Amino acid sequence: MSLSRLAIVAIAGGMLLTACAGNTEIVTTVRPSPTQAPAAASPTPDEFAIVRASYAKDCAVCHGDTGEGKTAVIEGKKIKAPSLRTGHALNHSDADFVKQIAKGGDGMPAFEKKLTPKDIDGMVHFIRKEFQAGNQPAAKP
Repeated sequence: MSLSRLAIVAIAGGMLLTACAGNTEIVTTVRPSPTQAPAAASPTPDEFAIVRASYAKDCAVCHGDTGEGKTAVIEGKKIKAPSLRTGHALNHSDADFVKQIAKGGDGMPAFEKKLTPKDIDGMVHFIRKEFQAGNQPAAKP
């Protein structure tokens, strides 16, 4: 090898060493372990949890667990509570439901002293969504 070639190789090698010596940063890539599972999605909270409990406590005895309606004995009187899923309940406006729940009538006790207006509105929303598949009756003229 000629002296000039040797000098070029030596200079190139020295430059390479100098460049590498100045760069002490180590780059690593972190990859999840194949045994790590992705975090499970948290379950959706039940928007009707409180209303559902109130319905089970105060309404299901007459209207049934799933709003199907049934015959019940309340304060010694036999009553036939209507279905909340079918029939005329599908034609009640939200205001009609609110009034019926609050004031009672036709064998149904009043709940205005037991439930707040917000609770009653929640019950109407629960009935619409859970028992009537989101039914919204046509507005009355």
